[in-house]
Amino acid sequence: MSDTTDPSTPDRPVLLVLHGARGDLAQRMVYPGLAALAAGGLLPERFLVIGTGRKPVPDEEMAQLVHDSLAEHGDEAHAGLLDGHVRYAATFTEDDPGELVDAIRAATEELAGEDGDVTVVHYLAVPPSAFAPTTRALRAHGLAEGVRVVYEKPYGTSPESFEELDALVHEVLDEEQVFRIDHFLGKEATQNLHVLRFANELFGGVWNRRHVAQVQIDVPETLDVADRADFYDETGAALDMLVTHLFQVAAEVAMEPPARMDADHLATAREHVISRFRPLDPAKDVVLGQFEGYRDIEGVADDSTTDTFVAARLWVDNERWQGVPFLLRTGKRMAASAQRVTLVLRTPDELFGEETGPGRISVSLAGDGGIDITTTVKQPGPDLRLATGTATLALDDVQPGDPLPPYASLLHDVLVGDRTLFTTPSGLRAAFAAFAPLLGPDRPEPEPYEPGSWGPARADDLAGPDGWVLTRS
Repeated sequence: MSDTTDPSTPDRPVLLVLHGARGDLAQRMVYPGLAALAAGGLLPERFLVIGTGRKPVPDEEMAQLVHDSLAEHGDEAHAGLLDGHVRYAATFTEDDPGELVDAIRAATEELAGEDGDVTVVHYLAVPPSAFAPTTRALRAHGLAEGVRVVYEKPYGTSPESFEELDALVHEVLDEEQVFRIDHFLGKEATQNLHVLRFANELFGGVWNRRHVAQVQIDVPETLDVADRADFYDETGAALDMLVTHLFQVAAEVAMEPPARMDADHLATAREHVISRFRPLDPAKDVVLGQFEGYRDIEGVADDSTTDTFVAARLWVDNERWQGVPFLLRTGKRMAASAQRVTLVLRTPDELFGEETGPGRISVSLAGDGGIDITTTVKQPGPDLRLATGTATLALDDVQPGDPLPPYASLLHDVLVGDRTLFTTPSGLRAAFAAFAPLLGPDRPEPEPYEPGSWGPARADDLAGPDGWVLTRS
């Protein structure tokens, strides 16, 4: 968190209007995040969640769905923490208030009581195609003033659609009201990249092209897409992960030290380095894949060319990183699940006539995170022989501290108005400029890969002779 973040409980009652309340994202991420805040005493005593969607649903059914979601996807001990705080109202459109407009006004009046103001948050956990209609409906029904609006990713699916959406959003809302969420930026371990580098000369001193041969940002997933096939087939791996999460993490690694660790300075540092991302070369630097059996999933067309895997070689054209490839990889139905950033260090070829081992600084972004340092050491024994050793610091061992899950952390930031870890129009515009060639006629055809593998074999070529740190087994 930034040094300007208020870590206390929000001082006003909160009304969260959750659009897409019965969807996969809401159940897996948003409800567990809210419950984690409630468990940590980070929600006000008076708060309500109004779930909304196209289908009419009784309040009792909605409350049970939330309870079941917490039991399945969150901490089981949190399952009852939102009981009594959940309601449902059928959603609005620009021309029809549905049940939602009256429900919001009634809930706001109830929460305000004699104390006055209520923090109203609209969370758009809906497909990208619904962002613009929902934004127009907020304006049409007089609900935009003073609220905060959280947009999930992808915020636009092309440079053109991004510009159209951004223009509409700024017609309806001030920038300070807008929170474009990227949960990778809310991870404790992602934020630890700053501390690892800027507070430790041991690491900061090698954070450049003189000492780093390549950077790997690797997010393979064993998960399928069957429970969200309709959404996924609209986007694919590259739009769902590359231009969003992986580009943002690459910017966190590559950015120059900000003058201060606050929203304005961190965002400026991220935006500046993203503007130095060279546009992708689809022919040389991108491999797309689709796992075998994807087209058999209900809701996926028989001739779908949606990518479920992407590997890309990204170049950052500035003095610090010139000539250093940033290797980005993610996909579904892969051999393992991981979230890892690895700086592969330059090392001498040999020492005392023996080959040296690899040198790496590796940060796991999964869970509470961890830092692995791999280096050449003396092999124990009477002779001077070389070996490779790895030292690990598990960040859940760092005390005192009580880490929040990424969605909980970012939801808390929304409630207290801290925009440090949210993306900006300038940064997203630059990201789409680098990504744009992959949307054009040179987009490669997805190559088939076997579920449970490391993706198309040709992706190995991007990493060079030493391969991916998470190697093909």
